[in-house]
Amino acid sequence: MAQRIVILGGGTGGTLVANRLRKSLAGEATEIVVVDRDDRHVYQPGLLFVPFGLATVDEIVRSRRAQLHSGIRFIEAEVDHIEVDGDRVILADGTVLEYDTLVVATGAVLQPGETEGLADLGHLRRVHTFYEPNGAAALGAALSAFEGGRLVVNMIDMPIKCPVAPLEFGFLADWYFQERGIRDRVELACVTPLDSAFTKPVASERIGGLLSEKGIELVTEFNTGEVDDAGGRLVSYDGREVAFDLAAVIPLHGGAPFITRSPGLGDAVGFVETDQATLQAKVKPNIFAIGDAAGVPTSKAGSVTHFEGEVLVENLLRHLDGQPLDASFDGHTNCFIETGFHKALLIDFNYDTEPLPGHFPGIAGLPLLKESRLNHLGKLMFQWFYWHVLLPGRDVPGLGSDMPQRGKERVSA
Repeated sequence: MAQRIVILGGGTGGTLVANRLRKSLAGEATEIVVVDRDDRHVYQPGLLFVPFGLATVDEIVRSRRAQLHSGIRFIEAEVDHIEVDGDRVILADGTVLEYDTLVVATGAVLQPGETEGLADLGHLRRVHTFYEPNGAAALGAALSAFEGGRLVVNMIDMPIKCPVAPLEFGFLADWYFQERGIRDRVELACVTPLDSAFTKPVASERIGGLLSEKGIELVTEFNTGEVDDAGGRLVSYDGREVAFDLAAVIPLHGGAPFITRSPGLGDAVGFVETDQATLQAKVKPNIFAIGDAAGVPTSKAGSVTHFEGEVLVENLLRHLDGQPLDASFDGHTNCFIETGFHKALLIDFNYDTEPLPGHFPGIAGLPLLKESRLNHLGKLMFQWFYWHVLLPGRDVPGLGSDMPQRGKERVSA
């Protein structure tokens, strides 16, 4: 009997899973359906470069449909909710889409309206975000017109997509204003709810040191309750204030709205409650989650989605065959951190091992926790890799889902 696999979300996770499944199930009658609200696939790492004139929005947006292999059905529609017990997706227009197996890959959604003063984000004068295409372009225009003053980047709260991106913004702003010859007229500050620059101590010490070297103020344990565009203030819940002339703000994130409208599927903020090793949803065995939509204790980053994909597709095939699942996803995360001046850091970690110095993926690989031009080139090359290797679902010899242990130096902060 033919099976139908429905994948909600045509971003990184949904696309690579659909393509890997199509190859694995070639010649079989299984129907693969991808649903997304629009046909605009955004290469999200590229959004960081747009404000600094290093990329344009047109260069990082392509058709979702065009990334899917032949034989995969694409439906452009909003999802209203999932009837978990009935194995049905209800679309916003009332259409009912039945499934045998469901994959939730709808990512993380910006929620600016949850913070006082950000409901009109996109129409504010001094406050912008680079976490979506229009905001990144608007911030670019604001930066090009900026002739001096205080620029702050503020992460409202965790979790967010690509947790290192606010730090990268600060580093690139330092480079950008030096290139323009006005760095001495610009104060830079990174404002975070965390108690340090990063969540892991060894990496935090290294990144915090770089911020200090570059003259970027780090304001910690600042829980933003209000963003005052007119007054140029961030106001924390405990009454502290940070002044700004221009602000790049990363709003609160949550899961797709339909998840909270689907009883039992998500947690309090709309991420799918998911087994961290198998990526099977806890609500029902025939539902799985991948990428930013999955409520697992690792970063919401594209590399995580890539590494999850290998395990998830294996488990979807095992589920279809009635076999035990593979509980091998270890939380592997790999991130390039742009530091300006054509250099970048690289961090590699998982659920149990924090980012450490050394090399990736082995003793002769890219340097870890160390600025290098090689890492910067690696980040630039990733865009080609994304469109031509990752999304099509191709395997990368020598680079599996497990975090490599070789090449890492065991140190403490």
